[in-house]
Amino acid sequence: QVQLVESGGGLVQPGGSLRLSCAVSRSFLTFNNMGWYRQAPGRERELVARTLSDSNINYADSVKGRFTISRDNAKNTMYLQMNSLKPEDTAVYYCTARINPDEFYWGQGTQVTVAP
Repeated sequence: QVQLVESGGGLVQPGGSLRLSCAVSRSFLTFNNMGWYRQAPGRERELVARTLSDSNINYADSVKGRFTISRDNAKNTMYLQMNSLKPEDTAVYYCTARINPDEFYWGQGTQVTVAP
């Protein structure tokens, strides 16, 4: 079983920044794909950023240039640095890790609210 625990969410004003963390219970070598998703009220869950390796990273168009995904392999921790936050970034953010198509794990989520 894999455990992922997010932290770092909260309330921030538009234009502000937050850094989310995701502590993972296994070495990153276990996974072929790790990332962040989000779900806003009344909307479907969507991919925010995904890393297949340090050089193979994808971002949703809506966050390109503002969000950065990174990993600290020694700490088994993944991060999502979010800058220039907008009200439409308000959502519950989930970290994910995939070993294979049949083994895909989610964290419990952390709330991010962007409001004046």
